[in-house]
Amino acid sequence: MGVYDIDSQEYNIKLAEALKKIPEFKMPEWAEFVKTGPAKKRPIDEPDFWYKRAAGILRQIYKRKTVGVGKLRTRYGSKKNRGYKPEEFRKAGGKIIRVILQQADKAGLTEVVKAGKEAKKRRLGRQLTKKGIEFLESIK
Repeated sequence: MGVYDIDSQEYNIKLAEALKKIPEFKMPEWAEFVKTGPAKKRPIDEPDFWYKRAAGILRQIYKRKTVGVGKLRTRYGSKKNRGYKPEEFRKAGGKIIRVILQQADKAGLTEVVKAGKEAKKRRLGRQLTKKGIEFLESIK
């Protein structure tokens, strides 16, 4: 059983439950007062939002191998309602994504891809460590 064997929504819920047990993943106090992006009208009032977003981010890194904050902001962005004008796409806010990635770094699940000679061929951003890959593949 791997990451792709289970339905993505079901997998993310199971991964979010597993992330709750890791002490490094804690929702900051400010997170319940902050919108997720400029296209949103209100902050998220779902109690497990932080863990579900962290699960989604880790799954995106697993799928794409290397992901940066900018790519994730685009992934979690949405359309802004501008009244009678046409809707426009807005990227999500970066602070929530950045803090989740920092928590994953502390937990040892991800690492920063540094610029170097071989990094010119690869994208910069975050990638999963062996511990992170094993953790994601152990979710059933």
